[in-house]
Amino acid sequence: MTHPAPRGRHDRSQRTAGKHTGPQQPVGPRTARKKNVRKRNRRKLPMRYLLPFMLLVALLAMLMLRGYVHSEILADHRVRDADYQTQVPKDIRSGGPVIDARSGDATTLRIPDRRIVLTFDDGPDPVWTPKVLDKLKEYGAHGVFFVTGNMAARHPELVERMVAEGHEIGLHTFNHPDLSYQSTERIDWELSQNQLALAGAAGIRTSIFRPPYSSFSYAMDNKSWPVTEYIGRRGYLTVVNDTDSEDWKRPGVRAIVERATPKDGKGAIILMHDSGGDRSQTVAALDTLLPDLKEQGYTFTRLTTALDAPSAHTPVTGFALWKGKAFVSAVAVSERVTGVLVVGLAAIGVLVLARFGLMLLLSFLHARKVRRKDFSWGEPLTRPVSVLVPAYNERECIEATVRSLAVSEHPIEIIVIDDGSTDGTADLVEAMRLPGVRVVRQQNAGKPAALNNGIRHARYDIVVMMDGDTVFEPSTVRELVQPFADPRVGAVAGNAKVGNRDSLIGAWQHIEYVMGFNLDRRMYDVLGCMPTIPGAVGAFRREALERVGGMSEDTLAEDTDITMALHRDGWRVVYAENARAWTEAPESVQQLWSQRYRWSYGTMQAIWKHRRAVIERGPSGRFGRVGLPFVSLFMVVAPLLAPLIDVFLLYGLVFGPTGKTVAAWFGVLVVQAVCAAYAFRLDKERMVHLISLPLQQILYRQLMYVVLLQSWITALTGGRLRWQKLRRTGAVEAPGGTSAQRPQGPGADAGFGAVDRRPYV
Repeated sequence: MTHPAPRGRHDRSQRTAGKHTGPQQPVGPRTARKKNVRKRNRRKLPMRYLLPFMLLVALLAMLMLRGYVHSEILADHRVRDADYQTQVPKDIRSGGPVIDARSGDATTLRIPDRRIVLTFDDGPDPVWTPKVLDKLKEYGAHGVFFVTGNMAARHPELVERMVAEGHEIGLHTFNHPDLSYQSTERIDWELSQNQLALAGAAGIRTSIFRPPYSSFSYAMDNKSWPVTEYIGRRGYLTVVNDTDSEDWKRPGVRAIVERATPKDGKGAIILMHDSGGDRSQTVAALDTLLPDLKEQGYTFTRLTTALDAPSAHTPVTGFALWKGKAFVSAVAVSERVTGVLVVGLAAIGVLVLARFGLMLLLSFLHARKVRRKDFSWGEPLTRPVSVLVPAYNERECIEATVRSLAVSEHPIEIIVIDDGSTDGTADLVEAMRLPGVRVVRQQNAGKPAALNNGIRHARYDIVVMMDGDTVFEPSTVRELVQPFADPRVGAVAGNAKVGNRDSLIGAWQHIEYVMGFNLDRRMYDVLGCMPTIPGAVGAFRREALERVGGMSEDTLAEDTDITMALHRDGWRVVYAENARAWTEAPESVQQLWSQRYRWSYGTMQAIWKHRRAVIERGPSGRFGRVGLPFVSLFMVVAPLLAPLIDVFLLYGLVFGPTGKTVAAWFGVLVVQAVCAAYAFRLDKERMVHLISLPLQQILYRQLMYVVLLQSWITALTGGRLRWQKLRRTGAVEAPGGTSAQRPQGPGADAGFGAVDRRPYV
């Protein structure tokens, strides 16, 4: 999954200038009232949380309903072998194919001579049932369709057509189980659900029933007979058959006709099928059977007509009718939605594989290009540059940040812009008394305003921007500014690293940064549509910033906004892999949620802001018609569809072909692992962190999905998202071991990261 590139961590409200209070300020009545208001607001579930939850519940319900009507949920495919017949009355075993056990004393009925009741089981089927109905209509014949509830609910229009054309409907259970295995409660459920589907499809209920896997009366045994008795007590006629066409074996048209033809003018109930597989032989057999038997004086009629009995159909009215219609409508919605989801799953599968393939190819080309011995951006750039550090309440981190810059191998001026901090951040920097470090104080106005203020105070034509919780290696600035030797380059993205990777959530973000961010940047560099210069480590040509109006406050993703603006102005934006910066990633789920929610929402804002680039000419049009769709597809649309992989994984594990589902999921995981391993190799990272990749795909990725979905809902509902300050610990060390809390003891100055303490080679 592609996520927005790392952004700045200057998270706070842009609309609270002058309203921050320190911890020493006493709590007055107004403050207490505000706290009470906040508590009341917290009790209300915001719409942006409620809608994702409701959508998830609706999706789960539709998938469950789909599994239900496709016999994937509650289905029982066991079929019992024949049993003894000691409990079956002899009159039943020697009687006719219609068993009436409604009054307690079971009797059987036969079809009068020269009358044929054609019965069709297991439908309706969208392919074969219409063909069967066409043949019956062509020859003026009627029959009985014993429908299953799951098929009737999925194809109600066919049930409605059967009734409209004069055919009779019988029950064949909902999910087609062998009822001899089932409890009476399950039998009642199969019958009632079958009737519910008929009510919704055609507004009727029926009194005739055929058990699944039944054949002739003489085949009744000690297991099936109690079921027949129970069905009779429920008010149903049980209909088996006395003439089996065996069309389900597909023996050929001639064989089907021979087996379905009654002997000596006897009446018959003929068993055929209009579903359950290829029924082309059945349809072809009707072309012969119907005219031939009509010539012999047979009539093809409904069961109750053949028995001179009242119709088996009873109209359904009132609540029962609306309940049935609601059920059928819900099935129709679930079928359409899951159909769309299946198409979406196929699309996301293609997109994921295409992205991984493209990412591997273009990253390889980028690495081969920039690592050639003769590669150069031009004459080495040695002139001084300005480094801007916007800071708001960064007391825990700012000392490590500034000390890391003080040992830079490139000549720099350091400007710390204190954006109205209340924790003494500016005082701490001034107390360090480091040469070349200036502090610019301003009232709280937001990160874009702080950066623009820093640009105004900068002395040099190249401006490096970083976060107050980030530390640079000594070579970072030098590596970051070298691409500016090319006059076409307007901005450079650095290589952001997670310093606090010792926790599980930190390790997951480490994988995401190396694979999802830095590997992506190589790809976007080659394509010429880098979406984001990360706030943690980026550099800009001052002329380019001035031409596009500086950092904008229009979006919550000012880094993506400015990057897109530079593309539209015709500047190149490139990636410097050796410009490494160590940043402190969120250490709790709540902080990570807040950060990624803002990133996702800000990215959507930036894409929307620059949408007119699609119809413009020149560099802006090239970015709009190439870069903007590419970024939108892989950063917004594809991640939104990616959860389908996991949704169908869970569905397949529970209801579907488990082996194939697991194999498919592991196939995607292997592709991701290959990409991750290649990304780690390019960044010279230790592979040990990839051990947590499978768990990341199961847990961490789901969180990112929900965050993106929430961002979509916020955008569509016109919500406004506020900046939120993330709590910092100062755990990320600067090069040489300098941190906000200076390490003590031997070897304390050995590393660059909080976890990976070896010198970077």
